[in-house]
Amino acid sequence: MRLRRTVVQERFVSVPVTEGVMADERDADGTTHLDPKKLWAVAVELGSDDADWVTEESTVEPHPIQKPPPGIHPAADPAP
Repeated sequence: MRLRRTVVQERFVSVPVTEGVMADERDADGTTHLDPKKLWAVAVELGSDDADWVTEESTVEPHPIQKPPPGIHPAADPAP
């Protein structure tokens, strides 16, 4: 039987507020603000290693595609 295990993990990262995560253009009043796309890109990069991840959930279920294990070949169907 082929099974599938899905593990969901979480991790918190601290993204430094630098020019690299700020919007390219200033607002009409001259202020600047964080660019969410840049902020998320840095967060994902910071979380790309394997450190400090905590398992949030794990499930095991039948795999929707059943096939033989690697190296095992099903017997050929006998001729009618």
